[in-house]
Amino acid sequence: MLRLFKNSLDNKQKIIIFYMDNNNQVTERYIRVIEIKEKSILAYCFYRKQVRTFNIENILSAGKVRKKVVS
Repeated sequence: MLRLFKNSLDNKQKIIIFYMDNNNQVTERYIRVIEIKEKSILAYCFYRKQVRTFNIENILSAGKVRKKVVS
């Protein structure tokens, strides 16, 4: 997962994460990583339209955003 965060940071790519908040609610977020810290990442959240801090231990999964195929 750390490699994916670094790739997002270096290439300014949007990624998707599934994140568990403090109320144990799982949310799907589209983010662009701004900074990687020891236990968290600072990222622009497209859902909240603002810069947010995400605890790495609360990120359940992460992946590349797949482009939609138009037929």
